[in-house]
Amino acid sequence: MSVLKGKHIILGITGGIAAYKSAMLARLLVKAGAEVQPIMTPSAKEFITPLTLSTLTGKPVISEFFTANTGEWHSHVDLGLWADAMVIAPATASTIGKMANGVADNMLVTTYLSAKAPVFVAPAMDLDMMAHPSTVRNIALLRSYGNHIIEPACGELASHLVGKGRMEEPERIVARLEEFFSSSQSLAGLNMVITAGPTYEKLDPVRFIGNYSSGKMGYALAEEAARRGANVTIVSGPVSVSAKNPAINVVKVESAVEMLDATERAYGAADVIIFAAAVADYRPAEMAGQKIKRDGHEPPTLQLVKNPDIAATLGAKKRAGQFAVGFALETDNEMDNAADKLQRKNLDMIVLNSLRDSGAGFGTDTNKITIIDRNGSRTVFDLKHKSEVAADILDHISSLYHK
Repeated sequence: MSVLKGKHIILGITGGIAAYKSAMLARLLVKAGAEVQPIMTPSAKEFITPLTLSTLTGKPVISEFFTANTGEWHSHVDLGLWADAMVIAPATASTIGKMANGVADNMLVTTYLSAKAPVFVAPAMDLDMMAHPSTVRNIALLRSYGNHIIEPACGELASHLVGKGRMEEPERIVARLEEFFSSSQSLAGLNMVITAGPTYEKLDPVRFIGNYSSGKMGYALAEEAARRGANVTIVSGPVSVSAKNPAINVVKVESAVEMLDATERAYGAADVIIFAAAVADYRPAEMAGQKIKRDGHEPPTLQLVKNPDIAATLGAKKRAGQFAVGFALETDNEMDNAADKLQRKNLDMIVLNSLRDSGAGFGTDTNKITIIDRNGSRTVFDLKHKSEVAADILDHISSLYHK
């Protein structure tokens, strides 16, 4: 039985030649047991008829804000609350731009803006449109909002050019939805603690030693873990990102010592702990009580002391049944250094990324990782958005933990 049985799915169809594939997508979703409500943009009706979609789904197609003959209002708010998922396939460059920038001039976009459920977007357009900086920017914006982008395939396009822009096949879109709903409770009931962001070690009241960590990876893990049913506490250094899911418990700290104390308090009840923070290795031996002045003074001599190694400290206390995950950001001898950290800190799994990989590391929206587990097996992933990296990491954790 498909996990889509009984799910309410809005199928948004926009005005592109790939709209012909939407008929098969609707058929497959209905066959899987989903209840499908089609919404078409006015231009989509130039490529596929509402009658086709209505016949396949058993529901009248919605395209306008109200029915002209009767004045019946179609509530985008009610539709947004009804849906368990919204799938926009095909999504043209125009609709993607409107979604990214909140241009609510048709029923599909207003419903998208009202949707509480996860949204899946399957772009379809010519290769030059797909590669245009405005499209790249708009898709990145949609990702940053939490939407799931179903990347288009490469192949012959309507222009007869060959490149990236073909809407993903309906079977693969359905499979993506099934994977999503299958994972939605894979961590149900587990208590998970995640450290995130940098630590700031004060030199004086206005200066500190820190690093460039944005906390984006840790927060992406927290959001995905909460979506999968985990009880999530995130112990966060100073970051500009915030938790979107109100169920996530955020504990804010500043220094490494504060992070250790807060993590230790949550550690006892944790089933899974992920050490994703970029903790400063050293701190000043003493913090000046007042701002250190430059004028008329010699440069101060900075004496540093070691900070506690949070992962090693808590890894040594790991009890039976707990699962610990570390991160290793390396610049050389990456595999050997990561494998050494995994053993030395008593971890069950470590996530390696290298500053030598373009698009990985501090401050980026993307990451490229390799996962190493205690058995020495290594899984290499392509460069992906951090929300997708978080899903890959949690898939791996779920698989190993439940074994």
